[in-house]
Amino acid sequence: MTALRGSTRVLAIIKIAILARLLSPSQFGVYGIALLVLGFLEVLTETGINIFLIQEKDDMRSYLDSAWFVSIIRGVLVSAIILVSIPAVMLFFHSTGVRPLLYIVAGVAFIRGFINPMEITFQKNLQFMKEFLLQGGLFFVDALVAISIGFATRSEISMVIGMLAAAMVEVILSFIIFKDRPKFSFDKEKFLKVINKGKWITGAGVFSYAFQNIDNIVVGKFLGTAPLGFYQQAYSISTLPVTEVGQIFNKVTFPVYVRISEDRKRLKAAFFKTLGVILFLVAIFGAIIFIFSRPLILIFLGSKWLSIEPVLKVLAVFGVLKSVLNFSYSVFLALKMQKTVMLSELFGIVGMGVAIYPMVMKYGIVGAGYSTIIAFVCSLPVVIYGLRKVFK
Repeated sequence: MTALRGSTRVLAIIKIAILARLLSPSQFGVYGIALLVLGFLEVLTETGINIFLIQEKDDMRSYLDSAWFVSIIRGVLVSAIILVSIPAVMLFFHSTGVRPLLYIVAGVAFIRGFINPMEITFQKNLQFMKEFLLQGGLFFVDALVAISIGFATRSEISMVIGMLAAAMVEVILSFIIFKDRPKFSFDKEKFLKVINKGKWITGAGVFSYAFQNIDNIVVGKFLGTAPLGFYQQAYSISTLPVTEVGQIFNKVTFPVYVRISEDRKRLKAAFFKTLGVILFLVAIFGAIIFIFSRPLILIFLGSKWLSIEPVLKVLAVFGVLKSVLNFSYSVFLALKMQKTVMLSELFGIVGMGVAIYPMVMKYGIVGAGYSTIIAFVCSLPVVIYGLRKVFK
C-alpha cells in the first residue's frame, strides 16, 4: 500500500508539475470547480457500499447484484444532477468556462457506476499487491492522458479527460479480472439492508466533504478562480505527504481491525502502536514542508506560484493534525460506529462554517488555511470521547 500511494502521488506531482507550467492558476481554478461539483454529488449520494462489504463477515457475493444495482442508480443520478445544475454552477462561481468540464465529469460519474463491486475484495482479503497493480495502472492512465492532452490543447479540459479515460479502463478491468460478475437485478431486502447500513456513511461523507471543501467554495465564490487555483495547489502540496501516510495506514488497518474487533485488548494495542508510528512519520513530513516551502514551490510549480508560500505553511500544520484525526476513523468504522465519524466531521464543519467567511475576507487564502485548523480543534473532542468509549 505504501508503494501504491507513493507511486500514485509521484505521478500526481509529475502531472501537476507539468500542467502547472502549461496552464494558468485561473484554469486550475475552473478545474477545481468541476471537481467540487462532482465530489459534492458523489458524497451526497454515497451509499457506503464498500465499507458495508468489508464489514460484512458473511460471503459478500450474495450482495453483489444489489451492490451493483445501487452503484449504477447512483451513477445515473449524479450525472443527471450535474447536467441539470450546470447553469446554477456557472452563475454561483461566475465562470462560464466550467461548462464543458461539467459535461465530462457527468460522464465520469455515470461510467463509475458500472464498476464491478468485486473490486473491494482486494482490500477485504488484504490482497494489497493486486490493489497496487490495479489502482496504480489506473492512475498511470489518468496522468498519461491528462499530460498528453494538456500538451496538445493547453486547456484545463485535459485533466477531466484523464479522469474519464481512467474510469472507462477501470470498468473494463473490473469485469476482466473478477470471475464473479454482477447482474442488474433488484432484491428489495438486500437493497434496503445496504442502504440502511450505509446511511451513517452517507452522513459522514457529506460532512467530510464539507469539512474539506467549504474553504474551496468560499475562496472560489468570494475571491475568484485564480485565488482558488492558488489555494488548491497549496492544499495539495502541503497535505499530500502527511495525508498519504494516514491513507496508507487507514486502508490497511480498517480490514484488519474488522477481523480483530472482538478482542478489544488486541485492538487497543494495535491502534496505539500504529498511531505512534503515524505521529512520527507525519511530523517529519510536515516539518519538511513547513521549513522548505519556498524551494518546494519552485521545484513543483514554478516561480509564478510563490505567493502561496504563507498558506502552504499553515496547511502543512493542518495536514499533520488531520491525518491523525482521520486515522481514528478506521477503528470506529471497524466497530460499526459510523455515527461517531459523522459527528466528528459535523463538529468540524460547524467550526469552519463560523470562521471561514471572516477569515477569508480579512486574510485571503491564508485565512482559509487558518479556518481548517479551527475545524480540527472542533472535531477533536468527539474523537477523544469515541476512543474513550471504545477502550474504556
